[in-house]
Amino acid sequence: MRIRAIRAIPVNIPFVAPYRFAYGSIASVTKTLVEVEADDGTVGWGEAADGDRSAAIAALAPRLIGLDPLDLDQVERACVPAYAYSPWGDVLGARRSHAAVEMALWDLRGRAEGRPLHALLGGAVRLEIPLTEYFSYRLPGPDHPGEASPLAVARECARLVEQHDARIFEGKVGTVGEDEELEMVREIRAAIGDLPLRLDANGGWTIATARRLMPRFEEHGIDAWEEPVEGLEELAAIRDATERPLSSHVPDLPLARALGVPDAIVTNLCEPGGIRRTVAFARACAAAGIGFRFHSGETGVATAAYLQVSAALPELDDASQTLVRWYADDVIAGGPFAPQAGVLPVPTGPGLGVEVDRAAVERCHRRYLAEGAFPAAPGEAYGSGFRRR
Repeated sequence: MRIRAIRAIPVNIPFVAPYRFAYGSIASVTKTLVEVEADDGTVGWGEAADGDRSAAIAALAPRLIGLDPLDLDQVERACVPAYAYSPWGDVLGARRSHAAVEMALWDLRGRAEGRPLHALLGGAVRLEIPLTEYFSYRLPGPDHPGEASPLAVARECARLVEQHDARIFEGKVGTVGEDEELEMVREIRAAIGDLPLRLDANGGWTIATARRLMPRFEEHGIDAWEEPVEGLEELAAIRDATERPLSSHVPDLPLARALGVPDAIVTNLCEPGGIRRTVAFARACAAAGIGFRFHSGETGVATAAYLQVSAALPELDDASQTLVRWYADDVIAGGPFAPQAGVLPVPTGPGLGVEVDRAAVERCHRRYLAEGAFPAAPGEAYGSGFRRR
């Protein structure tokens, strides 16, 4: 079996209501789907996490056509330079693009062998993956009113408990005034009882602001913090300001060990360099006493991949994140995943375990062409957030 064709398709997955966070607002997430076809007709799907990588992946294709799709070492060597940095090339981009191709090759192999990805990785240690429910201020969507007050956000959290048996909540701060956000957290705590409650500032606070505000929020029973400040060095500077666990999206394990933060690294399957390297990274985190879990914002393709990898990883020590409850569309047959009782079951089909809906892919691709990458809500701006001092 040899690789015959590689296609890369940027898509936008819209939210039912645009959400607000420290970077501004966002109405759709942009991802790049990758389809790899073997010469026997077998097809696998993957996904790049960081926007439109279609041109970069198309540039990789001539190096990969004709290679054995099961020889992942050869594929990685063809895609990723052997050095960590170059002033003449985007090494990080090459690693992320390769990871999307590698995901498709795992899917292709699973389909060829009739086995799910978790079986290819050694078997399942769990078949239900724990997930957090997300909350934030949301702007009105086409068919959704959004949430524009502390009480509205709290009522949405209460609805998730009542209708979906939600078990863990995680949500955005650093978006509106601090007194209003404190009221929001107070109302949420009243609405969800003693369920775990985590806050994510997306690095939107300065060190001084975080040290001042974190104790005030913790009066309402905060269980964990994600990126109250930006970067691991700043996280280390607030380590003594809280006894709660701190998490970060920065996958720098040597620096994390040196600084003593974070308590957990939260990432996707592309940032460490693909599925194989993510598995190795999670195991290295566990050996260092640092937690590992996945973050949110993928289409159903990469969501299925991280469910499969989570099934095979004993090192997954906590609930991962997901935004699938907010999706108004998806590229997989059956539409977006729907968590219940705080979990999603691992897909049971071969490879990633899901089927791609080609009509949905085309629809989401047309949406990308019309909207551009990571579009903000009308009248708002993505990337317009500021650090609160």
